[in-house]
Amino acid sequence: MRASDLILLGPHRSQIRSLLTAGAGSERSAYMLFGIADIEADPWTNQPRRRLVSHRFHAIGDDDLISASARHVTWQTDGFMRLLNEAKANGLIPALVHTHPKGHAKFSEQDNRNEAELARTAALKGMPGLISVVIAGNGDIAARIWAQADKAEGLGRILHVGPRLQISGLKGTPADFLDRQVRLFGKEATRQLSGFRCGVAGGGATGSALLPLLLRLGVQEAVQFDKDIIDETNLNRLHGGRRSDVDAKLPKTAIHTRTVEDSGLGMTLVSVDAWAGHPATWDALKACDVIFCCTDDHAGRLFLNRFARFYGIPVIDVGLAMQRRTGAAYDLFARVSTLVPGHPCLLCGGYLDPRRAREESMRRNDPDAYDRLKEEAYVLGEGDPSPAVVTFTTEAATMAVNEWLAGVTGLAGEAGMLPTRIRRFHARDERRPFVEPRPDCPCCNQAATLGRGDVYPFLDMVT
Repeated sequence: MRASDLILLGPHRSQIRSLLTAGAGSERSAYMLFGIADIEADPWTNQPRRRLVSHRFHAIGDDDLISASARHVTWQTDGFMRLLNEAKANGLIPALVHTHPKGHAKFSEQDNRNEAELARTAALKGMPGLISVVIAGNGDIAARIWAQADKAEGLGRILHVGPRLQISGLKGTPADFLDRQVRLFGKEATRQLSGFRCGVAGGGATGSALLPLLLRLGVQEAVQFDKDIIDETNLNRLHGGRRSDVDAKLPKTAIHTRTVEDSGLGMTLVSVDAWAGHPATWDALKACDVIFCCTDDHAGRLFLNRFARFYGIPVIDVGLAMQRRTGAAYDLFARVSTLVPGHPCLLCGGYLDPRRAREESMRRNDPDAYDRLKEEAYVLGEGDPSPAVVTFTTEAATMAVNEWLAGVTGLAGEAGMLPTRIRRFHARDERRPFVEPRPDCPCCNQAATLGRGDVYPFLDMVT
């Protein structure tokens, strides 16, 4: 059996919590559907793994409620059969949710008996399992899956995703070198930071600055995605890069691996020598708890923008724009956007160009066709290299990591991560633009895509 964990998205967590209010001291119940994210080989263990992503919440109406008290809830199960049919038709996993308003987030003997019977029904309908979620009056949540009709497996690790980020079920003690950090954030927050499995898409200027920050914060497992080889012009901003690396034509990932290994701080860094979005990256991306998007291309951003929606894995996107206008006038911008449920996506913000993304993708996957269209003036072409200065790229990387810290530790308040921050280096100020989600957005305004998990074609995209 594949090891499993659960990703619980903010809107669904709020709906589960609402059952406590609705019950007013009595137990309440609901149904849910979960998407499936199957990982053939986890990048850190090389073992198969399954993640279950909350997709939809189904309330059980008062008309279906038979009786309820602080110790029990009984309801008509007609809706359960409809839930199984919908799950089977769409490749989803059904779930039961109920409350323990006066108790703990633990399953009772009565829960075991009732759920075993429903798990048998689910198995007979061809379901790969039945998930069960219980929430206690203090908000604690426990989950398990009945992959067999007579045995439930606990889902101890739960990634909670929203502007605040948390992983339930982490164990271990922060490493000794994190003592000064523990003095600020405390042991639990530091354990959380160390427990996140971090992806870094792009090993250039911002990626090379960001990865050592994760290392020093105590992150134990990370994966980097990049296919570039260092060249002479990278040396002005690529942290860890040496002139000898240029002579040796080293991949950027090899340079960052050397940095991590030389530190001796215990991080296991896996490298995927491919651009984010290539099929070779899918498994590793699905295994992450947060992904930092440090690519300088629109194709990678467009892919991760949609990936965050389907798999519920938060993406923190970093963008930079630098130019000299006239004389001594400059435009120097750094932007950090956080892609979690409830925040507008990069398309809504106008932070990526779909046409440019399509052309970049073609240039990588079908260069002959790209060249033909370029000759016919149907594509824009790459243009001149963009300006880049290490102080600004490094500060942008720090902004991104600090936003993640705000989500995990609450250092900036319970609201957690902001949707978007834009720092104007030339004006020495920072702005937080309000972005209205577009009602016709093909990414973040489609209920059917939230937490959908695996579908064919991948992300429901045809390339």
